[in-house]
Amino acid sequence: MSDGATESGPVGLLEVATTFNHIALASFGGGLSAWSRVVLVVQKRWLSEEEFLSALTMCRILPGANQVNLAVYVGTKMRGIPGALSALLGLCLLPLVFVLGLAFVYFRFKEVPAVKGVLHGASAAAVALTLTMVIQTGRKCLTGMVPVALCVTSFVLNGLLRWPLLLTLAIVAPLSLMWAWPRRSRA
Repeated sequence: MSDGATESGPVGLLEVATTFNHIALASFGGGLSAWSRVVLVVQKRWLSEEEFLSALTMCRILPGANQVNLAVYVGTKMRGIPGALSALLGLCLLPLVFVLGLAFVYFRFKEVPAVKGVLHGASAAAVALTLTMVIQTGRKCLTGMVPVALCVTSFVLNGLLRWPLLLTLAIVAPLSLMWAWPRRSRA
């Protein structure tokens, strides 16, 4: 997996755009991170599992939408600035048109029971996709007591106590670095 290439050669801009369009259109009701992992790591092999998790973490810390940041990261990795623009276009253009159409339909028919049922079903699917990603990535990342403790600490601070994300990161990130840094230098 070299930068911007696969076993079959360099990745074209159209492939970058269609890949991110596929990610966006196949992620109804949420679950973009889970589906991005499947496409970018498992199917396309553009990123390793570790690189995906590092990139996603970085994209979540940066301002802006996680998936937009991830599209820019992967597009840049694959084809530089044109790749980033191609990934953004693929991620955003058709979904924008689709959402505008759905917004019109929703505001016109939002009280119809079938519409409410579809929205509840999409929410359940989003939760399932997110839990699937947590389980799949957790198996690879949570390999000892310290990573599990850091994960639980983050969940408790941000998820249960509702501390701001930046405060949670200010506490957990240095602890994570102190634990991981010596292990990286030995590898």
